[in-house]
Amino acid sequence: MSNLRHERVRELLKRAIGEAIRREFHVNDVGVITVNDINVGGDLRTAIVFISILGNDAQKKHGLQAVEKNRIRIQALVGKSVILKYTPTLKFVIDDSVTRGNRVLEILNELEKTSPPAVAPPEKPE
Repeated sequence: MSNLRHERVRELLKRAIGEAIRREFHVNDVGVITVNDINVGGDLRTAIVFISILGNDAQKKHGLQAVEKNRIRIQALVGKSVILKYTPTLKFVIDDSVTRGNRVLEILNELEKTSPPAVAPPEKPE
């Protein structure tokens, strides 16, 4: 399969899964669920969906449970919106890269506040 086709299918699936999740779940119950990335198998029969959930701890826990419980329903909605020979079997995984990235930025900001300003070395006269 061409790499371009694989990328297009991946993007279509990402958009369709995000839309299905947005329609099926209420934000107050599960928080804001976003689809960060998708790894699609070479034969397009399996897909690992990396999601992040913004909200409190109860919403995050309930959000992951709700997505996993309604996996078949989400697959059916995706199958209707994206026409492929086989609708991929979805597996949802929490992607905490956004949280880790934010933590790194916080640490850098703290270091910047606590460290003295850098002093430029003296210039040599010519």
